[in-house]
Amino acid sequence: MKYHPIDSSLFVKNRKNFMKQMKSNSLAVFNSNDIYPIGADSTMPFEQARDLFYLSGVDQNASMLLLFPDAVEEKHREVLFLTETNEHIAVWEGEKLTKEKAFEVSGIRTVYWLKEFDKIFFELMTQCSTIYFNTNEHYRANVETETREDRFIKKTKQQYPAHRWAKSNPILQRLRSVKDEIELDLMQTACNITEKGFKRVLNFVKAGVWEFEIEAEYMHEFLRNRSRGFAYTPIVASGNNANVLHYVENNQQCKEGDLILMDVGAEYANYSSDMSRTIPVSGRFTKRQKEVYNAVNKVKDDATKMLVPGTLWKEYHVEVGKMMTSALLDLGLLDTADVQNEDPEWPAYKKYFMHGTSHHIGLDTHDYGILWEPMQVNQVFTVEPGIYIPDEGFGIRLEDDVVIQEEGEPFNLMRNIPIEADEIEEIMNA
Repeated sequence: MKYHPIDSSLFVKNRKNFMKQMKSNSLAVFNSNDIYPIGADSTMPFEQARDLFYLSGVDQNASMLLLFPDAVEEKHREVLFLTETNEHIAVWEGEKLTKEKAFEVSGIRTVYWLKEFDKIFFELMTQCSTIYFNTNEHYRANVETETREDRFIKKTKQQYPAHRWAKSNPILQRLRSVKDEIELDLMQTACNITEKGFKRVLNFVKAGVWEFEIEAEYMHEFLRNRSRGFAYTPIVASGNNANVLHYVENNQQCKEGDLILMDVGAEYANYSSDMSRTIPVSGRFTKRQKEVYNAVNKVKDDATKMLVPGTLWKEYHVEVGKMMTSALLDLGLLDTADVQNEDPEWPAYKKYFMHGTSHHIGLDTHDYGILWEPMQVNQVFTVEPGIYIPDEGFGIRLEDDVVIQEEGEPFNLMRNIPIEADEIEEIMNA
């Protein structure tokens, strides 16, 4: 891994918090992700299953974690199963975790090789009455591929039909949404790397550059700062491309007078950052562009102040909609008749701002968090309003990542990334 070692106390604490919420006499199993094929002998780069990483820190494929707080033998209350490493594997693939190194990473003392799993799992299943399965119940999930976790669940239900089944996901949704200080430090590092990328781009952009060249500048800066790369597919959208919300082709030339909407973020140690900035190709906003830009920035600032403990996500978005409606009226994009005659299910402002304002962020860019429960201290949210005007040939989105505090406004992890229009112009023309 490119990132610095993470203090294993984080994973020890995460497991402890999870096991506190398990039913009596139950065990839970977590699987790593597969390495997914492309064709021939080509594969996608491996990315660890976030729940397994959250509970163990193990960042290699073909890994399993078993938690059994009421196990007869104390050594079986936390167990890792790993691929056995040897000289042949070390030569062809690089060294895998040894049992000793796995303990350093995870804080788990009992480590077996995967070939021993079936035997030990059978022994422990005879002691428990409930097994927790780990399913993906994120509100945006749309998974067509059968995962390693899916195969394990199917096999276990067939082999142990008399056991009760329970869900890990509701526990993890709540635990993962509230960040530990170590996690916040990792997310700050991801945001700091994103900051370096953005400042590099501000000094690079000029008329005639291509969107993919800007993407390359970010990637260069991310990699040289121990990031694996982008936390999600980057958007570098110049001119009217910005009005396609998930524009990812990044293959057009940037023209004088256009704006470039960039929705990019570095990952670090599997943790995400998520930034949106909109800059002028020529280094100067037009009067109209700056007017819209400042309106978006004001909505972002005002929306951020609402992210406090106890806020409900759904009510928050209703209030942000009111802020945006006011901004669009001031900009002449809506009139009072538009608002008076609007469809409550699709308010008038949605014509120019059609996506949500905030989502949880953490190990996943759209991280776990139960949306109908009140916001809590140390949850991390994006704040990303936008105004998209195809008729005028530009769209603007601005986005920061913020941490909810006990009192006062959220703490902005992107506080050092330039965002004021005048500051961006000053840097681009220095």
